[in-house]
Amino acid sequence: MDPMTPVDDYLAALDDDVRERMEELRALVHRVAPDAQERISYGMPTFTVDGRPVVHLAAWKRHIALYPLPPLPPGLAEQVAPWRAAKDTLRLPHDRPLPLPLVAAVLEVLVAGRP
Repeated sequence: MDPMTPVDDYLAALDDDVRERMEELRALVHRVAPDAQERISYGMPTFTVDGRPVVHLAAWKRHIALYPLPPLPPGLAEQVAPWRAAKDTLRLPHDRPLPLPLVAAVLEVLVAGRP
């Protein structure tokens, strides 16, 4: 059995419903970026590609935040607008279903490293 990673420890400390949502997002990151590595950075799960931090996920009381939210192509930017909490944050409230296709599109931009 593989030893627990720091990201596993982070997730284990969450309430079950929030942990499930974080696990869904974690799996989505790995589907979009199969070579992504995981670590804790800035106190939150961070996914890197080729040593470059690509995305951070943080579980908060009422939402999960995805950082950074880069400049996005016009069509995608409009779709993301209702989920944007700050200039560079995608806020995913716990009381709404995860918009996984939208998050996947954002992750693809992040992995590519450009809009």
